[in-house]
Amino acid sequence: MVGRLLLRGMLAGIAAGLLTFAFARVAGEPQVDRAIAFEEKADVASGATHGHDHAGAQEEHAHEEALVSRDVQAGWGLLTGVVAYGAAFGGLFSLVFAYAYGRVGAMSARALSAWLALGAFVALVIVPNIKYPANPPAVGDPETIGMRTGLFFLMIAISLATLVFSLKVRRRAAMKLGAWNGSIVAGLVFVAVIAAVQISMPVIDEVPAAFPAALLWKFRVAALGMQAIMWLTIGLLFGALVERGESARLTARAAARSV
Repeated sequence: MVGRLLLRGMLAGIAAGLLTFAFARVAGEPQVDRAIAFEEKADVASGATHGHDHAGAQEEHAHEEALVSRDVQAGWGLLTGVVAYGAAFGGLFSLVFAYAYGRVGAMSARALSAWLALGAFVALVIVPNIKYPANPPAVGDPETIGMRTGLFFLMIAISLATLVFSLKVRRRAAMKLGAWNGSIVAGLVFVAVIAAVQISMPVIDEVPAAFPAALLWKFRVAALGMQAIMWLTIGLLFGALVERGESARLTARAAARSV
């Protein structure tokens, strides 16, 4: 049972990765190209200001970029990355589904899959990106990348823990107040905890003053759009695959009994 769910989750994740790649090529990569062009212009201006010492650094930077061409990054590299990401998270999603299925009341496979995908999107994407949104090239200090990465993943861990805690609060509140009121209480608890955590965590603002605001906005919208397509596809397609498999299995059992 779990093996079949894992396979369906990975297949749904691969399909989600392909759709995400198509969206990224259309909506995301043009913003990356513009950001790279801005970074190159900034490097040229900085080199003109600081002279030959900076010119040497530019040569070294250009050599590093030549190791993996921009075409490969935006083509096969991007495709491989998003498909692998989709397959991995599709598999993890199926394991969470396998644990939750039958333990959350009389909810259909499609409904449960959709709700789990929505929860994953909120906890893994929306919450951390509110505090630490995605940045294009030329935004961010290379010396702080370790700290920024650590804070981002810490925010994800806190978001997941808060989501689990809120679900437990909902279960207890539903016993006393009913399912609807229990859900409201759990939602308020989640929002309150996340708001308190995000207010207390360090603020990182490393956007250059000259960086185009419209470009930054379009890049971040495209990044969220990629994640939305990924989780929407996994949630809907996985649920459909599970229900189709269950229907086929029930039909086979009924046919076997009638023989």
